[in-house]
Amino acid sequence: MKKLILILTACLLLAPVHAEKAAETKAFEPVKLQTLRGVEINGPEAASDNFRNERDQPPLPRDFVQQPPLIPHTVKGYNITRNFNKCMDCHAWNRTKDTGATKVSVTHFKTATGTELSNISPRRYFCTQCHVSQTDAKPLVANKFQPAAGMR
Repeated sequence: MKKLILILTACLLLAPVHAEKAAETKAFEPVKLQTLRGVEINGPEAASDNFRNERDQPPLPRDFVQQPPLIPHTVKGYNITRNFNKCMDCHAWNRTKDTGATKVSVTHFKTATGTELSNISPRRYFCTQCHVSQTDAKPLVANKFQPAAGMR
């Protein structure tokens, strides 16, 4: 217990020194990142040059059996919080007739143990955990992936 108190005290005493050092560095200088393969990326603005969000378009076919469908529209600015999910404005079962959107799969209403719920399961509530927007992004790494024969 004495060691813990000593360590915490040292951290509190050193915190202002680190804050001073951080203030001395250039706050708005772009961060240079390097990928595992040695490619240099200059901050978050460089990532936006790699792709653009697509406008509404037909969904692309899936490449493997358990692949979550891609989102065929932009979701920029969509709000998904613990209390609100913008996706449900169109994709909730009671809204799809009016909006023409795809219904949320029945699998999203089951718990991990298979119990059916009357609303979306909390583990499936945050759509963008699995579903991503279709983009015109170029592959970051070359690969020779081919969809399974049954998926063509």
